[in-house]
Amino acid sequence: MDPVRIEALGDAALLIRLGERIDATQNTRALAVAAALRAARLPEVRDVAPAYASVCLRYDPAAWVSAGATPFAALAARAGTLVENVATPTEPATPPVEIPVCYGGEHGPDLAALAAHAGLDPAEVVARHVAVRYRVAMLGFAPGFPYLLGLDPALAMPRRASPRTRVPAGSVAIGGAQTGIYPRATPGGWNLIGRTPLALFDAARTPPALLAPGQYLRFRAIDAAEFARLAR
Repeated sequence: MDPVRIEALGDAALLIRLGERIDATQNTRALAVAAALRAARLPEVRDVAPAYASVCLRYDPAAWVSAGATPFAALAARAGTLVENVATPTEPATPPVEIPVCYGGEHGPDLAALAAHAGLDPAEVVARHVAVRYRVAMLGFAPGFPYLLGLDPALAMPRRASPRTRVPAGSVAIGGAQTGIYPRATPGGWNLIGRTPLALFDAARTPPALLAPGQYLRFRAIDAAEFARLAR
């Protein structure tokens, strides 16, 4: 394992670096560390946010004032002890979340270009994309946007040279070796291969995000008629 580094992010957050790679093993460790930190209920730690190979803690410095140490140093020491004792987690027994996707056409305008890049038929791209069980490595970029581990390497494709100013909500996309889902209409530079009618983020829902780091999901191909029915 890579050595752990704990860095200050301003005066009210710290970052626990566990590695530098987009890697399933590193991400498993990051998710386990995040779970241990939440379970510890450290005073006035207001948010614990895992990424691919790091965990960010946002905290109230006033709760960590101690003699001879800054708030950052006091919390870093406590967090470092917890990280050292984190055990390797077991795989969850819960079934993956199913995400219906209408591939190609108006819902996936870059499917043909990605298929040409991969040297595959568009139908083979879809077949490979739905064949995998993906893990939500982290949420980021926009509220509820899941970065997913597990993409077939044959489907990797660089981001678009010119990002779109508006990507429709629910768009399923590939950027480099990653796949993900745009929860809201935003600008974006990933290659759009399909779209889901599911709402990935709803501020009025508890929890607001449909997916969470550590969950597993599978995509299911649907046609335009089923997309319209589910969207209603």
